[in-house]
Amino acid sequence: MKGCDLIGNLKNDNKIFIFDTTLRDGSQAEGISFTVNDKLRIARRLDELGIDFIEAGNPGSNPKDLEFFDRIKKKPLKHAKLTAFGSTRRPGIKAEDDTNVKALLMADTPAVAIFGKSWDFHVTEIIRTSLEENLNMIYDTLSFLRGQNKEVVFDAEHFYDGYKANKEYAMAALKAAADAGAQWLVLCDTNGGCFPTEIAEITQDVVKEFNIPIGVHCHNDGGMADANSIMAVEEGAIQVQGTFNGYGERCGNANLSVIIPNLQLKRNKFCIGESELRELSSACRYISELANLPHDERQPYVGNSAFAHKGGMHIDGVQKNQHSFEHISPELVGNERRILMSEVSGRSTILKRIQKTAPWVTKDSEETILIMDKLKELEYHGYQFEGAESSFELMVKRVLGKAKTFFDVKDFRVLCEEHWQNDYSASAIVKVGVEGNEEVIAAEGDGPVNALDKALRKALEIFYPQLKKMRLTDYKVRVLDTTKATAAKVRVHIESTDGRRVWGTVGLSSNIIEASWDALVDSIEYFLYLNGNSDNTNMDEGE
Repeated sequence: MKGCDLIGNLKNDNKIFIFDTTLRDGSQAEGISFTVNDKLRIARRLDELGIDFIEAGNPGSNPKDLEFFDRIKKKPLKHAKLTAFGSTRRPGIKAEDDTNVKALLMADTPAVAIFGKSWDFHVTEIIRTSLEENLNMIYDTLSFLRGQNKEVVFDAEHFYDGYKANKEYAMAALKAAADAGAQWLVLCDTNGGCFPTEIAEITQDVVKEFNIPIGVHCHNDGGMADANSIMAVEEGAIQVQGTFNGYGERCGNANLSVIIPNLQLKRNKFCIGESELRELSSACRYISELANLPHDERQPYVGNSAFAHKGGMHIDGVQKNQHSFEHISPELVGNERRILMSEVSGRSTILKRIQKTAPWVTKDSEETILIMDKLKELEYHGYQFEGAESSFELMVKRVLGKAKTFFDVKDFRVLCEEHWQNDYSASAIVKVGVEGNEEVIAAEGDGPVNALDKALRKALEIFYPQLKKMRLTDYKVRVLDTTKATAAKVRVHIESTDGRRVWGTVGLSSNIIEASWDALVDSIEYFLYLNGNSDNTNMDEGE
């Protein structure tokens, strides 16, 4: 079968080409709607990360994608090959007359990804044409685009299911693409229901049959997209398609955030540079922010919990030798170890946490006794610092007299009424002082906490404009004594981010507004320590 220059040109036999489809397949996930500006920013971040192909949209079906392709021409990507996505021509017409194919040319990208049917069931029952015409559609479309000097990636849609149903026809679809000059044959588990053993066996058969680079495109409906992708690589696939954070239709796509480090760190495959790999966690969180979705903190490698330790034995082990309870060094992927503060952490763990802020303190220091007594007192009343280690660090500074006063809250008031406006149900007035200067600011919000948050930050942004980078990402309330009903104490946990780092703070009171306010103030103070305080070198920036 027709060969491909790519094989001869590969400088590294261990190279795996990463094909990102976050901006196309990922945008089809429930709850995601990227703007053109979002897509431009993500594309540039992926380019900096060293991704090989960025599939940015379908210009034939979405005017917004056409705008994206037009705007990105003004400042082309430096590394990645921008790729437009489309389908084979419609039945019964010429490829050059097909509006979708014309739109692909208008996108003016160096590479195009064309999906075509490889499952006979889809040919006869979904697009309702003959098996022969479908093969013609594949051949005509790809040969036309090759004639336009495009690098052509053929996505054999539903290939694995098609292979299991009718091996001869599925392979014939690949042959039609190969004969047309396709430079990549990508095998798709479009329904996402295959097992790793099936993926391995079928991929091995295809790799033996074709002298063209093979890729894999998996969905996660059976929870095995990442494992399936890696199994395909084990059997000879050298391109992996997927999305960052696993975004995608239904249960999502293969997660490049997981696949890249697994292949690179565990299988000696080269995906991106070492320095770029250290930006992986930051890039994934950046994409979560622009997708306007909470970052999955339990995500392997790049989640906030990926290297978080709570149990005393685990903590003791990892502090003696990190390999005891960590499969890689977190720094390799731009993450870091977190030691969670809790009743099961142990005295030595708490001491080490204290030493992050006060390195001179020892287990026998008077300061240690003061801080431990304060911690016991706070936990007795209901405070919990697991997930709110930033509040713990601030508490240590206050006990040691090392806290810096960034602002004084002179007064605040909150007024709540039943939706007297369509958009807001509360208003807040905050009076703050910063180095002798005072500001009084009012704001409206969707509830009292939102109103307070907006008013406080609006006032402080006058003095600390960097606060515009910060926002709250999570807000939780826990009732501590249900027997007291509405008079019970509540613990409020707030999670905040600046788009790169995440930190948690806690407040406690029988007044939910006061508890929320304390957590909110801690969150802002911690951010200010991280951004511009000369003493911030001891603060845990990766929390």
